[in-house]
Amino acid sequence: MSHQFRTGWISDVHLGTKGSNAGALLDFLRDYEFQTLYIVGDFIDGWKLKRGIFWPQQHSDVIQKVMRKGRKGTKIIYIPGNHDEFISGFLGIYGAITMKKNDIHVTADGRRLLVMHGHELDTVVQNIRWLAFLGDVGYEFLLKTNQPLNWFRRHFGLGYWSLSSYAKRRIKNAVSFIGKFEEAVARYATDYKVTGVVCGHIHCPVIRKIGDIDYYNSGDWVESSSALVEDFSGNISLLTNLYPEHHRKSASARPAEAEEEMPADIEELAAGG
Repeated sequence: MSHQFRTGWISDVHLGTKGSNAGALLDFLRDYEFQTLYIVGDFIDGWKLKRGIFWPQQHSDVIQKVMRKGRKGTKIIYIPGNHDEFISGFLGIYGAITMKKNDIHVTADGRRLLVMHGHELDTVVQNIRWLAFLGDVGYEFLLKTNQPLNWFRRHFGLGYWSLSSYAKRRIKNAVSFIGKFEEAVARYATDYKVTGVVCGHIHCPVIRKIGDIDYYNSGDWVESSSALVEDFSGNISLLTNLYPEHHRKSASARPAEAEEEMPADIEELAAGG
């Protein structure tokens, strides 16, 4: 039995990387139905694909599942982020998929929300691009370290624990990056005469109030496996740590994860398949 919602928001899936929790996202897309589904950036990781092609069948399955939802009536709104900026030149309507720089979503109870990825307000990404790429490589290394670490933890009867998430909280909080980013996004949203803003980018799922602005971050499908959902009354909830069984599977245990040529699915996605 599927869960029915008016709207859903997912972001930062990073298809094309070994850290992408595509299996959990597939389960989510099978179990949840939406009238409108927002993909809030970094769905495909073009940065990683430039360094080498990694594309297991599961990643194609995610794209095919999204397009199938569109064919069955779900309105898909895709807002490119910094990692999938290679499709930002294809803004427009392609069948059930609408590619937009950002969007204004009106909730069932009449509230206006700005929907954006958020990289526009990340000064590291915008002004020191080489440092952003360097940080991306380091983050990927921490994600790989999660796998052997959690293999040992399982043998000692301990639960899943993310080293990359822990390091991110300690390092970024030390320089107040997350707080400053959230405040910058909230200030930016006021220019659009909205009551709230939905974004992704920093992989930190949360719902909080910043001044007069309702701040929503949909998180990611690398660490937190999270999404935002709106019911038919306009209430927005945050779902996190969905399908944790997928976190316990190491990349080596998943079938068909050999590096492959880039499939046609990505071109089909841009064409509205």
